[in-house]
Amino acid sequence: MASILMVASEALPFIKTGGLADVVGSLPQALSQKGHEVKVVIPLYRKIWEKYQSELYFDCEYSVSINYHEVPVRLYSKMEGDVCYFFIQHQGYFERDTLYGYDDDGERFAYFQKAVIEMLNQLNYWPNIIHCHDWQTGMIPCMVKETHDSDPRYNAIRFVYTIHNLLFQGNFGPEMLDSCLGLPYYLMENGNVKFDGGISFMKSGILYADKVTTVSPTYSQEILTPQYGEHLEAVLNMRKYDLWGIVNGIDTKSWNPKTDPLIEYNYDKINVRVQKVKNKLALQKELGLTQDEDVMLVGCVSRLTWQKGFYLLMEQLDALCAAPIQLVILGTGEAPIENKFRDLENGNKGKIVFYNGYNEEIAHRVYAASDLFLMPSLFEPCGISQLISLRYGTLPLVRETGGLKDTVDAYNEYEKSGNGFSFEKYDSNDLINVLYYACDVYYNRKDDWQMLQTNAMNTDVSWENSANTYSLLYNELMNQ
Repeated sequence: MASILMVASEALPFIKTGGLADVVGSLPQALSQKGHEVKVVIPLYRKIWEKYQSELYFDCEYSVSINYHEVPVRLYSKMEGDVCYFFIQHQGYFERDTLYGYDDDGERFAYFQKAVIEMLNQLNYWPNIIHCHDWQTGMIPCMVKETHDSDPRYNAIRFVYTIHNLLFQGNFGPEMLDSCLGLPYYLMENGNVKFDGGISFMKSGILYADKVTTVSPTYSQEILTPQYGEHLEAVLNMRKYDLWGIVNGIDTKSWNPKTDPLIEYNYDKINVRVQKVKNKLALQKELGLTQDEDVMLVGCVSRLTWQKGFYLLMEQLDALCAAPIQLVILGTGEAPIENKFRDLENGNKGKIVFYNGYNEEIAHRVYAASDLFLMPSLFEPCGISQLISLRYGTLPLVRETGGLKDTVDAYNEYEKSGNGFSFEKYDSNDLINVLYYACDVYYNRKDDWQMLQTNAMNTDVSWENSANTYSLLYNELMNQ
């Protein structure tokens, strides 16, 4: 069994902006149950400090060099289940209103990565594997291999690098190479870290890690093409024999309709149909929709961005309003999409609700109450929402891309199979056609709908299979 250090910029239950936090919250626990020793390290953000300050153990203080100055690092830790979480504290860099989006993001996460590398020395802790996640950790394999190559303790470590979303790459000016990362300029000249005139944390992670993974088998193939490769497809093709696609799971304890404390009526596969109707009526009342147990309720919990396919909906608003459905959209994002959904609600009171923002309790109730879950993404490395909707017996309607293609099996009316609905092309007509097709099944083929619902709830969305695959990957690395 392996000793593994996971390095990431966020993790549940401490802090979250996206699916990365779900993975780094759940996967370590699943691996721990397989017998691995897993530790995690993330930055100590303001919200974590405010909530957990009294529970954090102070481990040590040291320093790293940033901009030719020694900058202090304070290290804290906390046990969560079987996993030890470390926190890198620097008030100036991390105790801010949000996690990302600052002009000095490159410097902030260079500091974080340097602090992680030196943490090993300070604690005399030498894992078999360092598993890095996304651009914020992409320079760690490079820095260890280029600047600690004479130290056998560091040389023995193997590196896994996971791409959660290739769109966000951590691209910065070349001046950071020496000042913040302490790396020689020949790495620019030989192309190892060079990207678009600057440096790329993501590219460096892909090139220097021993194995590269991404969060679904289909996405691992899509990113080898110009359509999805975000200008890194040539680099990824260089590593394609070391590239694994491993689909994410979800925390099936937190997301369990049988025990979920945030929904009004708990249910399982046996009583889903009776209890779902009760949840639907309760949500309709709570959000101001017309109370109707028979209408098909379509839910959507998402960031409202172009990536998530919302411009397809924008093209079909008349058809959407004419459909025999009610629609609940919960999320925040791009202003044009938010404004359009506000207008849509104002013109369709009782039929369409737009909840602008994120509310964890209402999100749970949307999953529990809805009949259909809408996810028409342009691209989707894995996706979490369709896994939750399957768990709650809410049939996902998705575009066949990335993890959506790998986890949603489209309804086949002849074979009587499937656990949801899907369409292939990124085309608004195809989206509306499959939505109307789902309506037809819901209203006119009740037995088939119930079969799909049962299949959805029987789908294994846990981390079990994925943790087994990661174990194979770690064992392969350790035996090299």
